[in-house]
Amino acid sequence: MLAAGVDAFRLNTSHLSIAQLNTWLDQIQSFTRALDPHPPLVLDLQGSKWRLGQFPTFDLEPGQKVQLVFATASQAKNVLPVPHADFFSAASLSSGEIVLNDAKTRLQLESITPEAVTATVLLGGTIASNKGITFSASDYRIEALNAKDQAIIDQTHRLGFIRYAISYIKDAAEMAQYRALMGASSHLIAKLERQPAVSEAAQISESADELWLCRGDLGAELGMRAMAEAVHEFSLHLREYAVPVYMAGQILEHMTLHPTPTRSEVCFLHDTVKKGFRGVVLSDETAIGQYPIEACQTSALFK
Repeated sequence: MLAAGVDAFRLNTSHLSIAQLNTWLDQIQSFTRALDPHPPLVLDLQGSKWRLGQFPTFDLEPGQKVQLVFATASQAKNVLPVPHADFFSAASLSSGEIVLNDAKTRLQLESITPEAVTATVLLGGTIASNKGITFSASDYRIEALNAKDQAIIDQTHRLGFIRYAISYIKDAAEMAQYRALMGASSHLIAKLERQPAVSEAAQISESADELWLCRGDLGAELGMRAMAEAVHEFSLHLREYAVPVYMAGQILEHMTLHPTPTRSEVCFLHDTVKKGFRGVVLSDETAIGQYPIEACQTSALFK
């Protein structure tokens, strides 16, 4: 992947325990120790992003009733654990639509209690542990690093090649808090996944070392058309941001299962770089894709 043009690697810590993360770090360091320069390793921190807890993978069917409960795990059928108290506080303030896994699955809210909500499946599909969940058109959540995020920072901040990508930044004030907490020497990446963050990108860039425009969660928050409009408007102002900006989210989605990109993906890559984006962030293409080397080579054509 390095030979194919990769500039940095990324681990999403939301999908790893602390022990698993340490195993990855040991393996990566054994491989990269002799490399000069050392390739950066980005650790995604969950921040205020909501994710499902642990449960057996199952399929959701349209019309099916499911219950979402305040819990870290569940073995019960048709029950999804959500280990975030503010998710349930936000339910009554929401549009009533629950979106999961980058809006690949959608639910309609039916009833609310302080620690559980019942919903009907609108758009089904396979659902698994740790997938993202949110209410469309909702702005309520607690903005903070969780205890696991803090433990990861404590264990890794002395490693000079580590960078931190913070999920679901709300605004410039929140990003400034993370800069104050983690210090000037930490390389911080602001993931723009909410409309307020996109609107305050210039101010957020004053406390960040990079900006990532993340279309997956932004689309889940805003809906497809509004997401496209927000991305277009954001792209018009790239020269105003004080730091490099990267595009993320289904960049080469076709290459997750196919060895070549679509022509529309190639045109998009070309236009993205011409607009002023420094580069792109790959996800499924290299995390679970069947052609990770080819995906990296394709992206590197437009570096």
